[in-house]
Amino acid sequence: MLNLLLVDDDEVDVMNVQRAFKRNNIKMSLHVATNGLEALQMLRGNGEEPVVPARKRLILLDLNMPKMGGIEFLQELRADADLKLIPVIVLTTSDEDSDKVEAYKLNVAGYILKPVTFSKFVEAVATLTQYWTLSEIP
Repeated sequence: MLNLLLVDDDEVDVMNVQRAFKRNNIKMSLHVATNGLEALQMLRGNGEEPVVPARKRLILLDLNMPKMGGIEFLQELRADADLKLIPVIVLTTSDEDSDKVEAYKLNVAGYILKPVTFSKFVEAVATLTQYWTLSEIP
């Protein structure tokens, strides 16, 4: 089973992902962090068992968050030998070219703008999860 870590501080977006999972009958383990620092702790475990299991991990990442934003999180993730290979998809409202360029420099698997309507959001989440369920992730 795929272990999805959603890193997003917007409660509505988190609820929309959860609702999209339910509506599409998506069966994967969903973990939520509200910022980059919390996400790193969930992935590393810091002396304890990681909250997100170490196998078959995928990260959906927002860029604009408090404490540690998405780009900072990506820099830290890619610098960590144990975490650097985890696929990351940016799912954000930021349409800034500089954010896109920086994210791709940090080897994201995709950069998707959050759809405005819930139905389009559900469709985007369904497509993403279908693709990554079929993909071989160590």
